[in-house]
Amino acid sequence: MQAYIFKNKNKIMLMSSILITIAFINKWTIGNMAIFEVALIIASILGAIPIALQAYQALSVKVISIDVLVTIAVVGAFLIQNYEESAIVTFLFLFGAYLEQRTLNKTRSAIKELTEMAPESALKQMENGEFEEIDVDDVDEGDILLVKTGAKVPVDGTVLTGEGYINEASITGEAVPVGKEKDSKVFAGTILENGTIQVIANRVGEDTTFGKIIELVEEAQDSKSEAERFIDRFSKYYTPVVLVIALIIWAISRDIELAITILVLGCPGALVIGVPVSNVAGIGNGARYGILLKGSEVISDFSRTDTMIFDKTGTLTIGNPAVSETKYYADETDEALGYLASIERESDHPLAKAVLQEIGETTFSPVENTEVIKGGGIVANINGHRVAVGNIALMEKENVSLSEHAQKDAREFEQKGNSLVLTSVDGELKVMMGVRDQIRKGVKEDLQRLKALGVKNLIMLSGDNQGTVDLVSNELGLTKAYGNMLPEDKAEYVKKLKKEGRIVAFVGDGVNDSPSLALADIGIAMGSGTDVAIETSDVVLMNSDISRLPHALGLTKATARNMVQNILIAVGVVLFLLISVLFSEWMNMSIGMLLHEGSILIVILNGMRLLRYQQKK
Repeated sequence: MQAYIFKNKNKIMLMSSILITIAFINKWTIGNMAIFEVALIIASILGAIPIALQAYQALSVKVISIDVLVTIAVVGAFLIQNYEESAIVTFLFLFGAYLEQRTLNKTRSAIKELTEMAPESALKQMENGEFEEIDVDDVDEGDILLVKTGAKVPVDGTVLTGEGYINEASITGEAVPVGKEKDSKVFAGTILENGTIQVIANRVGEDTTFGKIIELVEEAQDSKSEAERFIDRFSKYYTPVVLVIALIIWAISRDIELAITILVLGCPGALVIGVPVSNVAGIGNGARYGILLKGSEVISDFSRTDTMIFDKTGTLTIGNPAVSETKYYADETDEALGYLASIERESDHPLAKAVLQEIGETTFSPVENTEVIKGGGIVANINGHRVAVGNIALMEKENVSLSEHAQKDAREFEQKGNSLVLTSVDGELKVMMGVRDQIRKGVKEDLQRLKALGVKNLIMLSGDNQGTVDLVSNELGLTKAYGNMLPEDKAEYVKKLKKEGRIVAFVGDGVNDSPSLALADIGIAMGSGTDVAIETSDVVLMNSDISRLPHALGLTKATARNMVQNILIAVGVVLFLLISVLFSEWMNMSIGMLLHEGSILIVILNGMRLLRYQQKK
C-alpha cells in the first residue's frame, strides 16, 4: 500500500490541487460553505497521507524529519478546524517535493547522457568469418568486432584494419573527430562518424574507460562533502529543536495556530537540499567537459588550492621526445649504435623510443644480465662487452671518463633543453644523444589563467636535468622548478609543502607520479596516463588537455561559492519567516509554506546555474 501511495504521490498532489480549486471557486461564486469545507477536508486528508507515511518511516529509524514537523502541523491545523491551512500546506509541500525532484533530475543530466551513450550491441566475427550482431555484454577480450559508419564503438580496443574518424566527446569532452587507422586505440561509447574499422577487444564491459567514467561520476554524485555531512548533523538536531520551540511557544501563549505555523516555517528544507544540488551540478558540468571530479569533498579542497605542482613530461610537454642532436666519440659507431638500440628496445621509457626512432634500422644483439639503475639508466652485457646507457650520473658510477670536449658537449646539450642519453662500451664513452620534448601548445596561457584564479605557486618537478627544467620553467613563467627529482623526492617535496600549510594540487600522468598524486591534497591525472595514476587521483582530465585545468579549478570555485550562496539563502529565509510570524500580522501558515517551498526552488535553480558554467578566457 505504501509503495502504491508513493508511486502515485504526484497524482495525489494533482487531485489535492483540483479539490482546493473547487473549494475556493465555490466560495467565491455559490458561497456554499459545506462544499467548501468538505473539499478542503478531503484535500487535507489526501495530501497528508504520503507526508504522514514518510514521517512514520523517519520516526521508525529515530529521526525527526521535515515530514514529521509538517505532519504535526497539518494534524494540528485540522484539529482546530483550519481546513484552508491544512489543505494548502499539504499541497504546497507535495508540490515543492515534485519541483525539487524534477529539477534535481536535470542536474543529473550529465550522467544520464553518459549512460544513454553506452553501446548495447556489437558485430562480432564468428568462426566462419562472418559478423553477427550480439549483446555487448557477450563480448569477450580478444574478440574481433566490426564497427560501421554511425555506430558506437562497443569496447576499448585496437584497430586491426580500416580507418575513419571517431567522435570521442563521451570520453574527452572534445567534439572534434579524431582520425583512426591500424594500431590506433579506440574507446567504448565513442562514435565512428565515417569509415569502417575492425577492432580487437582489449577491455570490455565495466572495465572499459567509458564504464569507469560512468562509475566514477555516479560515485562522485553520491558522495558527501564535509559541508553536507555537517548540515546532515545540524538538521538532525535542528528539527527537534524547532519542535521544542513550538511547544514552548504554545505553552506560553496558548496560541496553537502560532505554534503550528512555527513548525511549518522552521523546516530546514532549502538548507538540506542546497549544498547537494550545487555539488551534483558541478560534477555534472565537469563530466560534460571531460573533467572527472571524484566527489564533493574534492570540490571543496580543489577550490582552495594555492599551490599547483606539475610533472614535466606528458603534462607540460607533449611527452613524445625526439633526438635533436648526436655526438660520436669513436670512429666506428655502427657497433655502438647497435648495442644502444639492443638495450633501448627492451625499455618502454619515452627517451628509449626516441633513440630507437633516431637510429632506425640496425643490427640487434642478444642482451644479457640487464640491470636497471634507478634514476640513472641501464647496464647490460652484449657480446661480452659491458654496455651502459643513461645519464652522466650513471657514467660516473661506471667510472666512464668524460673528456673536456664531451663535458662541453653535455653542457651545451643541457643548455638547449636536452635530456642526455650517453652510451659507453667497456668504460669508454661512444655516443651522446640530446633528446628534447616539446611544450604543449597554449600551456603558458593556461598557467596564467590558473594564476588569475588564485594559484600563487606554480611549481615543476622533473626527473630531467636541471638545465632542461630551467629552460621550460623560464619559458612558462613558473614560480619554481626542480630537476633530477626521483619519485620519492617528489613525494617528499609534496609533504614539505603540506607541512607549511599549503593546499597542494599535483598534476601528473605516470606510475612514478602515483605517490605524489596520492599524497597531495588534490591529485590531478591526465586521462592518457597510466591506470594507477588515474585510480590514485582526485581529478582526471580525460582528454589529457591541460587547457581544461583552468575550467576545472574555476568550476570548483564557482561550486563552492554556489554552496555558500544556497546556505545563506536557506538560513536567511528561515530567519525571515520566523521573525515575520512572531512580529507581524500578515504572516500565516499558507504564506509561510509558499515562501518556504519557494526558497527550496530558488536554491535548486541557483545550483543548476553551474550546469551552464564556462571558464572565461
